[in-house]
Amino acid sequence: MPTVTSSEAPAVRKRRAGRILTQLRKLYPDADCALTHTNPFQLLISTILSAQSTDETVNKVAPVLFKRFGTPKKLAEAPTETIESVIHATGFFRQKTKSIQGAARAIVSEFGGQVPDNMDALVTLPGVARKTANVVLGTAFGKNEGVVVDTHIGRLATRLSLTWTSKDSKDAVKIERDLMATIPRKEWTFIGHALIWHGRRVCGARKPDCAGCSLAKNCPSASTFDQTNAPAKSKKR
Repeated sequence: MPTVTSSEAPAVRKRRAGRILTQLRKLYPDADCALTHTNPFQLLISTILSAQSTDETVNKVAPVLFKRFGTPKKLAEAPTETIESVIHATGFFRQKTKSIQGAARAIVSEFGGQVPDNMDALVTLPGVARKTANVVLGTAFGKNEGVVVDTHIGRLATRLSLTWTSKDSKDAVKIERDLMATIPRKEWTFIGHALIWHGRRVCGARKPDCAGCSLAKNCPSASTFDQTNAPAKSKKR
């Protein structure tokens, strides 16, 4: 088990990150976005809807929305109450309606009905910050402009010591910056998808399966979780 500290040399960290990437490629060669979509517009709207919701819920709601309002123009002109009713299950439906309809209107009025394919333009859309823009750019356009940092990626990045933040840090900007400095650019989109898959299947928030994790030998947190999750020994009486 490697001993890793915040002073770990960048070259050493990059070599360890390379080993982690190699293993993730073996584990999840088909890692991709879990949100069902057929074009950049659908991915953009689904990503906005996924905030504080689950991909499973969004994948049930979004097809209903797109069947009725499948283009930016149709969504821009849709009755607000109807949109709210359709996306209600995703939570925060009033704010999300405002965001997705605002984004659709901006796409129509400012970008000729096409989702823009660059960071500067995307983040001008209502409801779109850097995380959502990274999802759309990487998955829909194949452009590695940054690394998506959601709950799973942030958790695994700190556990795997791919970031210099503390284990309790939720500074997504800092975590993304560290990942971009450590992971080769061509892997930025893949590492996001793969860490999400691994976080859901192996490295859970409360009970990570360290014993069954093939990344454990390159994870400085594995031994800690093994000890934490081990059954407590009964005391002699």
